[in-house]
Amino acid sequence: MSSKQMTSDVILIGAGIMSATLGSLLKELSPDMNITVFEKLQSAGTESSNVWNNAGTGHSALCELNYTPEKPDGSIDITKALTINEQFQESRQFWSHLVNSGYIENPKEFIRPLPHMSLVHGGDNVDFLKKRFETLTENRLFEGMEFSDDPKKVEEWIPLVMKGRDVNQPIAATKIDTGTDINFGVLTSKLLAHLEEQNVNIRYSHEVEDIQRTEDGKWEVKVQNYEDDTLEYHTANFVFIGGGGGALPLLQKTDIPESKHVGGFPVSGLFMVCNNPDVVAQHDAKVYGKAEVGAPPMSLPHLDTRYIDGERTLLFGPFAGFSPKFLKTGSNMDLLGSVRPDNAFTMLAAGAKNMQLTRFLLRQLMLSKEQRVEEVRKFIPDAKTEDWDLVTAGQRVQVIKDTEKGGRGTLQFGTEVVNSEDGTIAALLGASPGASTAASIMLEIIEKCFPHRLDEWEPKIKEIIPSYGLSLREHPELIRDIHATTAKALNLEYREASGV
Repeated sequence: MSSKQMTSDVILIGAGIMSATLGSLLKELSPDMNITVFEKLQSAGTESSNVWNNAGTGHSALCELNYTPEKPDGSIDITKALTINEQFQESRQFWSHLVNSGYIENPKEFIRPLPHMSLVHGGDNVDFLKKRFETLTENRLFEGMEFSDDPKKVEEWIPLVMKGRDVNQPIAATKIDTGTDINFGVLTSKLLAHLEEQNVNIRYSHEVEDIQRTEDGKWEVKVQNYEDDTLEYHTANFVFIGGGGGALPLLQKTDIPESKHVGGFPVSGLFMVCNNPDVVAQHDAKVYGKAEVGAPPMSLPHLDTRYIDGERTLLFGPFAGFSPKFLKTGSNMDLLGSVRPDNAFTMLAAGAKNMQLTRFLLRQLMLSKEQRVEEVRKFIPDAKTEDWDLVTAGQRVQVIKDTEKGGRGTLQFGTEVVNSEDGTIAALLGASPGASTAASIMLEIIEKCFPHRLDEWEPKIKEIIPSYGLSLREHPELIRDIHATTAKALNLEYREASGV
């Protein structure tokens, strides 16, 4: 086996939405930058960014109840919801810039308008949802949201969900028509195709095996080239590890101090997919409910209309599964291999602190198909078993780390950037809201890892993302303009859910 030596300014590991977004931003800011992307699979966006492996909700906190917890005094904390919505607006502005510049075409292929709804049952939950609605709609970011506890109105919005339902129990829903359904796999492919046109070297069937610091402070990446069975060594001034669940093992190989005392726990997602076109045609919204006690935040049950390969699809889930792999195409040794002397006690502490979560996962793993359909019936009362099939979605690796607030072995939910102190290497760990907030997360990496160029780049960043550096919650006068201009660029002509 022969070997090659090559040099780049920037190396991006993983051909998913994160690397595609960071590469696109860097090329906009520095067109002469020499960028190389490595992907072990044969095409773009086939792991965590794939349409079957990603929720595709366009997470903007319009319907996800876990982003608006109830405080001990009964009020609703919308801080996280505001942050996520603001971040999603940055993504929309970024995508709109690329469309308006002619860099990517046919936005309908990756983003469509779709109402986002929350649905709850029981008096306490109805009270919670009403308070949530009242608190959110005080901010213009959530303008247009409707609330109803009238079963007839809810039936107008989601007839399939209300058909055959006992309406004696209190029920309520919120609905907002400015939600979206996003195919991040298609978006990733579009972004990377544009990068290839800009002479970015995208190397598929190339797996990164090791990352080591060189004597001159650069990073050397050891790459297995499966196309011609050669070993390659690439050096770069900056490396981004955006390999989804596979990011943690690669981060550990860097041996930077920030990679210590960090672990990961893999969780599989399973969805029930409707195979009956007549049923699929009766629903046109993303409807989120409340998670059961003991369930992790990312397991909110939802009944989602999705557009996959141009076809309307209906999914319900997620159900939790388990595999020791960190990626669907990973190794059964991934979890065990990630346990090291520096994080062993962190991992053990996490196991001891999350027994309730462990019990929940075990219960989920033991569910039969009929039991899963019973969960579907909580949303579609007359769901028929034969109309639904089980599909395995993506692998997610939840971050485990020692924190000042949570102590040793704290299980983290959400996404987290880990970078070296000198900013020469960064990794993205975690899961939801992930892809929906990619532009914001990648701007954070640029700020942390290229601070010496921010003065030079800031005017261009503001051209791409006009709200950059501003808090939209504090500048409501910008929100309607951003909603309108991005909706026009992305062909988001909103309509009532019933007007299919």
